[in-house]
Amino acid sequence: MPEVETRLFPWSDAGLRARLRVELADFQVREKLPFPPSGSGSHCWLEIEKRGLNTEQVAQRLARLAGVAARDVGFAGLKDRWAVARQVFTVPLGADKTLPWASLNDENLQILSERRHDKKLRRGVLRGNHFHLVLRDVAGDRALWEERLRAVVQGGFPNYFGEQRFGHGNIDKAGRLLAGASRGIGRHERGLLWSAARSILFNAVLAERVRQDSWSQLLSGEVVQLDGSHSHFRVEEEELPALAARAAAWDLHPTGPLPGRAGILPSGAASQVEEGALAAWRGGVSFPDSGLHWAQCLAAQGLDAGRRPLRVRPQGLAWTWPDAVTLELDFFLPAGSFATVLVETLLGQ
Repeated sequence: MPEVETRLFPWSDAGLRARLRVELADFQVREKLPFPPSGSGSHCWLEIEKRGLNTEQVAQRLARLAGVAARDVGFAGLKDRWAVARQVFTVPLGADKTLPWASLNDENLQILSERRHDKKLRRGVLRGNHFHLVLRDVAGDRALWEERLRAVVQGGFPNYFGEQRFGHGNIDKAGRLLAGASRGIGRHERGLLWSAARSILFNAVLAERVRQDSWSQLLSGEVVQLDGSHSHFRVEEEELPALAARAAAWDLHPTGPLPGRAGILPSGAASQVEEGALAAWRGGVSFPDSGLHWAQCLAAQGLDAGRRPLRVRPQGLAWTWPDAVTLELDFFLPAGSFATVLVETLLGQ
């Protein structure tokens, strides 16, 4: 298995402990889309609250009632199964047709509202998510809890992919796929495994940046992302002082790789760290008879490379102590960032 760490945190384990998801309602998430429904069109826009169901299970229920294929049901992103989650689904129905959506209501699913929209809601069309978390059986120095919470407000936390990104055994399966064992793996599963492989490689690079205490700083040759956009550019040596000041103001961010072919690559010190972490990760296998590492294997599959910010800062992070052993957190994260990683950062593990 891995020769490098894939999860390191800025703070050490100092005895802070807490339990998350003791009850289903301890993890609540509400998505925020960048636009409202159009108000007319051939798609039903349904705001739904789900409990103990994953997003695809809800889509299947909607599809059965509407008599359409589950793939035609639109949603912006996947939400945790073990949570109380509010999200929007679109269902193609025809401009004048109505259905008894309320007939689907039960203890696990509630139709909150129905509107009309002119097109299918596409994956990735998501501004972010608002979270309400309840941590129970909280232990450790309360002053240290407060100190770390204030530090996250100011400096954010490492933008790791959370464990739920990888599923059970997907990293091992991804290694076998990249080593050439593709028999019996369909197109959909292949995409999930490639995604898991790219995510674990990003985490490995970020862990190395955390180890070097450079995860929130710009290195020479850094590829940066403008805040609130997907615009990237490489930092030239003479630009570093000015751009470092912009990074300190959270106007732009250092990034790590989502490996594939082409794409903008770092140079200088940033490249040395990135290439070293990528080359060290093999997950127990190499591409057959080639000695290639995983990132090179992904490029050989024809996947397009991408970049992801190494850090994220929660918006509006607020907390309360209902009692001495319970901590409640409210915050907003941009799409693709994980609330569970924020909690792990506070714990230092």
